[in-house]
Amino acid sequence: MRRYDWLKEIRRLDPEQDFVRIYRITATHEFPWDLTRALELALYRTYAVPSIGRLLARTAELTDRTQKRYDDTALLLDAVLEHGFDGEEGRTALRRINQMHRSYDISNDDMRYVLCTFVVVPIRWIDRYGWRRLSEHEKRAIAAYYRTLGRHLGITEIPQSHQDFERCLDAYEAAHFGWDPGARRVSDATLDLMAGWYGPLAPVVRGASMALLDDALLDAFRYDRPRPEVRKAVRGALKLRARAVRLLPPRRTPHYARQNPEIKGYPNGFRVAELGTFPASRRVGGCPVPHEEDPAAP
Repeated sequence: MRRYDWLKEIRRLDPEQDFVRIYRITATHEFPWDLTRALELALYRTYAVPSIGRLLARTAELTDRTQKRYDDTALLLDAVLEHGFDGEEGRTALRRINQMHRSYDISNDDMRYVLCTFVVVPIRWIDRYGWRRLSEHEKRAIAAYYRTLGRHLGITEIPQSHQDFERCLDAYEAAHFGWDPGARRVSDATLDLMAGWYGPLAPVVRGASMALLDDALLDAFRYDRPRPEVRKAVRGALKLRARAVRLLPPRRTPHYARQNPEIKGYPNGFRVAELGTFPASRRVGGCPVPHEEDPAAP
């Protein structure tokens, strides 16, 4: 098998009909590491919208249970990718996502924006840091995949093309990015989690992560902007990695998020139907938060 054989197969498929197959090849054969990083960044961007970041802070799920919520989000999205929208595990994952969302008062606009990040951020990341740029076939398939996901999640007024997703994301961020102290706590907890995966290198990794954030994100969270030479070094390192990956043989077997070392909360395996479950909770501001007297709460 040669380096561009997967791309040749993708180009033989119809991006409007075979979008699950195309996206699965792109995500699990061609760019598994890049997609993981890009989707992390996609979700992270949503915290800078105060209505989203404030809600996440009130639930305390991303500050007190950061690793579990990271794992559950990645594994639920992964189950849909691996098993499809019609497979039993995929349908179970969609039900769990919808059950989780129904616990909160989330606007359609915010839900649509989150969906846009799943399309736009990976495309931009791979085009900048991937070992090759995405083909138009892949971009169309990614848009079709997330249009379908959005419909299953009850989102309305979904953009159609990847260009429409991009315009929607840019306009929403320009209108809504802003400061919120709760969102900053969620941001800090997320950065601490990701840096903590690397042990003694945590300060370096945190600094590198900050160097990948654009000014609009940094300003929304009131972080200091990294020095230009730091940004240049980090982004240059990612481009060097891409050149090295280009020389490797293609991945013959798929790599799913459940195989990532960052997934740490389920060493003995998991059931999709149990992902994203909350301990017994009380309601504060319409959002479930852990009850201190609940023996199931840590």
